[in-house]
Amino acid sequence: MRTYLDCYPCFLRQALDAARFAGADAEAQAQVLQETLALLQTLDPAATPPEIGDQIHRRVRETIAHADPYGDVKRVATERALELYPWMQHHIAGAADPLGQAIRIAIAGNIIDFGPSNQYDLKSALAEVTQAPLAVNDVDALRTALNGAANLLYIGDNAGETVFDRALVEILDLPVTYAVKGGPVLNDATLDDAHMAGLDACATLISTGSDAPGTILSRTSPDFRRRYETASVIIAKGQANYETLSPGDARVFFLLKAKCPVIAHDLGVATGGLVVKHGTG
Repeated sequence: MRTYLDCYPCFLRQALDAARFAGADAEAQAQVLQETLALLQTLDPAATPPEIGDQIHRRVRETIAHADPYGDVKRVATERALELYPWMQHHIAGAADPLGQAIRIAIAGNIIDFGPSNQYDLKSALAEVTQAPLAVNDVDALRTALNGAANLLYIGDNAGETVFDRALVEILDLPVTYAVKGGPVLNDATLDDAHMAGLDACATLISTGSDAPGTILSRTSPDFRRRYETASVIIAKGQANYETLSPGDARVFFLLKAKCPVIAHDLGVATGGLVVKHGTG
C-alpha cells in the first residue's frame, strides 16, 4: 500500500509516543521530533508506510538509546489478554461455528496497536467483534483454504494480540508456524512475547528475521522466505502486514480491524471495519 499524506502526522505522533513510553525527558522528546521531521524530508515518498516507519523508529531508538521503548506496555498487554483467555475459549467452544467465532476473536485482538493509537478497550473489542458484521467477509474462502491445506503460516502482529491468535490457532487441525518480529519495533510481538502468550504450545514459533513493521519480504531471513514460499495458506494479521503484503496472492488472508482512516479508505470500508480479506491480487 502506498503512503498517503495523512500518514505523515501519524509518523510524528508515533515517534513522540515511543520517546514518552521510554521515559525520555522533554528535551529528548523535542530532539526526537526534530530528527523525525528532518528524516521525513529525505525518505522516498513511494515507500510503503511500514518502510518509512522502520526508518523513523530505528532513529528514535538510537536517539533515546533505548532498544525497546514499548517493552513494558507489551508485557502489560499480554497479561491483560491472558486474563480474558478463558472467556475466549468458552465462547469458541460454545459457538455454533467455532472457527468463525475464533476468527472474529483473533480480529478483536488487533485493537492492541500502538501505531494508530495508544488507547484501547479489550472487553469492548470482544463484545463488538462477536456481534458486528464484517466489512470485508472472505471467511468462507479462508475456511475452504484451511480445509485443504497441508500447513499454515500465521504472521502475527502485536504483543497481547498474540493471545487472541492463540485462541484461533489451537482449534486448527493442521500444522501451524507462527512468525513474529526478529527484534523490537513499536508494540509488535517478538519471540519472547509469543512464548509469554503460550503460542509455543500450539504452533512452531519462528522469527521473520526482520525488525521492520509489517512484513517486508526483502528484509526477512532466508528461512522465513522459504516458509513463506512453501506455505499452503498464510494468515497475515494487522494493518502493517496489509500495507506491506497487499496486493498479495491467493494463499494470503488478511485479518484486521481498520483502525486507521487511510487504511480503511484503501480497503473501501468505514474506519473501525472488521476485515477478513482474501489477498487474491
